[in-house]
Amino acid sequence: MKRLAILSLILISSAICAQPKTVCSPDGRLKVTVTEDAMYSVLLDGKTILNPSRLGLNTNRGDFSDARMTEAVNGRTAYDYNMNSIKKSSVRKEANTLICTFSDSFKVEFRVSDTDVAFRYIIDNPSWAGITILEEKTTFNFPAQTTTFLTSQCDAMSGWRRTKPSYEEHYALDRPLTEKSEYGNGFTFPCLFKIGEDGWALVCESGTCSQYCGCRLLDWKEGGFQIGFPMPGENDGLGSAEPAFSLPGSTPWRTIAVGSTLEPVAESTVTWDVAEQLYEPGADYKYGRSTWSWLLWQDGSINWDDQVAYIDLAHELGYQYVLIDNYWDKNIGHDKMEELIRYANSRNVDVFLWYSSSGYWNDIYQSPVNLMENPIVRKKEMKWLKENNVKGIKVDFFAGDKQETIRLYEAILSDANDYGLMCIFHGATIPRGWERMYPNYVSSEAVRSSENLVFGQEECDIEAQNATILPFVRNATGSMDFGGTILHRHLSRDNEHGTLRRTTDDFELATAVLFQSPVQNFALAPDDIVADSLAYAVDFMREVPVTWDDIRFIDGYPGKYAVIAREKDGVWYVAAVNAEQTPYQLDLNAIASMFNSPASVSVLHGGRKSEKVINYKAKARSKAYKSGVISLTEGDGAVIVIN
Repeated sequence: MKRLAILSLILISSAICAQPKTVCSPDGRLKVTVTEDAMYSVLLDGKTILNPSRLGLNTNRGDFSDARMTEAVNGRTAYDYNMNSIKKSSVRKEANTLICTFSDSFKVEFRVSDTDVAFRYIIDNPSWAGITILEEKTTFNFPAQTTTFLTSQCDAMSGWRRTKPSYEEHYALDRPLTEKSEYGNGFTFPCLFKIGEDGWALVCESGTCSQYCGCRLLDWKEGGFQIGFPMPGENDGLGSAEPAFSLPGSTPWRTIAVGSTLEPVAESTVTWDVAEQLYEPGADYKYGRSTWSWLLWQDGSINWDDQVAYIDLAHELGYQYVLIDNYWDKNIGHDKMEELIRYANSRNVDVFLWYSSSGYWNDIYQSPVNLMENPIVRKKEMKWLKENNVKGIKVDFFAGDKQETIRLYEAILSDANDYGLMCIFHGATIPRGWERMYPNYVSSEAVRSSENLVFGQEECDIEAQNATILPFVRNATGSMDFGGTILHRHLSRDNEHGTLRRTTDDFELATAVLFQSPVQNFALAPDDIVADSLAYAVDFMREVPVTWDDIRFIDGYPGKYAVIAREKDGVWYVAAVNAEQTPYQLDLNAIASMFNSPASVSVLHGGRKSEKVINYKAKARSKAYKSGVISLTEGDGAVIVIN
């Protein structure tokens, strides 16, 4: 009888474990279900966001693809932190948790907030000192009606001087779920999906550090998009494509921002919610606006006289920084640069300096080279930077997403923090919670940025379309150093030659709000501030914030139009841009009513700034916008400032 009772208990326990386990968001709308055979699914308001999708790992310690769930524990966690480098300065929210144990091989921790799902693998086997992940079986199996907004992963060691992949490919919009990537290498994060009329989902990852590689999504196969590791050819073929880490340890978080509209996607903070700070800040890092000569004046501007002009421009605009780009070491020199930095400081302007990442993985000749890859040389250079009161560095031309490259990012950040230096990365991967993980991290390019507007007219022709994508995909998950707000009509020094900008000045002003980065390298030029026709625009650019307290989605559709509001110290800035041939009707009354009966609403549109367009106290309306509606044509934009 005793044996029978024990057997009965075992059978009952097995039956309990065999039941699907669920975890819901605090508001109950978002639901994740995990089954015994390592499948998970996601519902929003009862509608399917993810069909049953695979969990599992294949490792050098064994293939755990068919692991069975043996235990599941529900819990609760809270996110409570302050940051002034992301889209919200204060985050306070809760998430429900579910930790599922699969045999003795791994655990999966799920966190579900009202708008986000995040999960990671945890491995803690006391018999193992470390582990190599050969393949991550994780998939995202979207319903058949889903369309995609994705950017393809290009071939390794392709592009300018063999510097790709660098997350700078075009987006393919509203494509069928099963459409293959352009190069057959899958898609780079973040990845946006529209699940018919049922909702939106933005898939990305967070917490990637030197203990793992950067991942992507492989091309669709039956069962969904699978997590993919870097291509073997990245880093010129050197280094492993499979990540390895010591135990106990965990993989990065897989994150999914979910909503019935794009609002939760644009406003999501899940990237930073699940990340953890890795070290204390080495200085009191200050963010701000910056001038940057390279975009309009190009390589030839990296000389003493032109950089003095841009330092003076920063001073005139009240900007905090000037970014001095490639070739400064040859055209100005370290010794003369010390004098230039002192001049900048005398004008209340601080300096960022450009460097190449300088590894074996590309053929870049832009200098300074060979100063950032080697730790001994790097620390010597950073010591010089600190001694001369340089505040930050822009490091360019990395080589992909292998763990070896992620280690280089982390090493540069860690060393730079020791010397009180902030870091911006170009020709680089996306940040993956890095603003919170590394206190001196500022921003990354990782997008088809403003430099491409110089390189080809076709890029100018689609600038408006590109701008309407970024708030909902790339910039939704991390700071983005786009280098925009161009007031020159031609992208050249003389403003008469070169590619022709198709957007209005008001569109460009709107992108100063639409694109988020705590240091903005704006593409203004000295002649902009003396042009009478641009006086209203320059006045706005003197004042526009670059750090924000809050964000609010107003309206938008990737590739068509975008209306995003950002708040700083109680003032809301609403940025609206249109990329469609059909005019977009911007209703001032409707927008103003969203912000608790403001005292005044000012509008920048039509080449002017109209003060107090709507004054709710006086019940008066400016004649310029008597109807209360602004019509934005293709390539046009507007900024509404609400007090």
